[in-house]
Amino acid sequence: MQRNFITHLNFAKGFRGGERQTLLLIEELSKRGYRQKIFTRVNSTLAKRLINIENLEIIKIKKPYIFNISLFKNSNILHAHETKAAQVAYLVNLFYKIPYIITRRVDNSIKNNFFNKQIYENSSYTIVLSRAIKNKLDKISKNINIQIIPSAYSKLTIDQKESINLKKRFKDKFIIGNIGELDNTHKGQYYLIEAMKKLQINYPNIHLILLGKGKDELRYKEQSNQLSNITFEGFVDNVKDYIQIFDIFVFPSLNEGLGSILFDIMQAKVPIIASNVGGIPDIIQSNKNGILVESKDSDAIYYAIENLYLDQNLRLKISQEAYKDIENFSYIKMCDRYENIYNKITVQ
Repeated sequence: MQRNFITHLNFAKGFRGGERQTLLLIEELSKRGYRQKIFTRVNSTLAKRLINIENLEIIKIKKPYIFNISLFKNSNILHAHETKAAQVAYLVNLFYKIPYIITRRVDNSIKNNFFNKQIYENSSYTIVLSRAIKNKLDKISKNINIQIIPSAYSKLTIDQKESINLKKRFKDKFIIGNIGELDNTHKGQYYLIEAMKKLQINYPNIHLILLGKGKDELRYKEQSNQLSNITFEGFVDNVKDYIQIFDIFVFPSLNEGLGSILFDIMQAKVPIIASNVGGIPDIIQSNKNGILVESKDSDAIYYAIENLYLDQNLRLKISQEAYKDIENFSYIKMCDRYENIYNKITVQ
């Protein structure tokens, strides 16, 4: 059965957590019979990954995006997945009265000005991933219709042969994993590397694998040039193969809307150490389903790693506890929640 036309907007440059979540939602909506469009920037990585999804039209437009406003007018609902998209959706609504929703995934402060208030107050719903993001929106207006819908774990696949090869490659190592953009203003890997300096002296078989690229990659390599316990693996497509060999996952973010990669780690039953910032405490309850540490604290990271390294029972306990509720964060549940929002809009 053909359902309402959902038009997605995502003008992000790269392919990060928000784009992965957009992809998961569009795939599941397609299976449920929705007709969809998505507007992206030219050379969008997300657009390339969306090819071959049924009932989806991919439209790539150049800046200024608002010059293409007439292309949006046949939509039933607009769904903006990032800030630039939210601005465009608001302007389209002014011209064509098409209802729109916004998904805000970051807990950055929002400029408290008239334009931003109008964007969020005029949205039918603004979806946030965590209480931390909701608190930032509450500061600019109490007249925003906010709903919390957390992200979902991904459909990551495993190549058993490659996973075996990775285990051989890092044989006899206790593996610390980190996945994310190499950007210290956001992901905070500097403090993890500082902890690895002390760990190399006291526990030389503990080894860190960093997955990702970013503006601070060279800086991090210089910081660790005397260390033999760190591997910079760069950006990889076979993330799940690496997750399978992690003994601990460390997520030392300085700010984080939610941290959707944590769901993939939890699903793989890998114990987590993460910063007590942003939306992370919505997922991780310290000493129950993970370990929370204060951000920018290398010593705290060191002692948390040491504690889990020395206590196999604790690693097992917190990873099993994290796995118990993982289906609450499936892409099926996420799509159910968004579908409920879409249905509320169409009956208004």
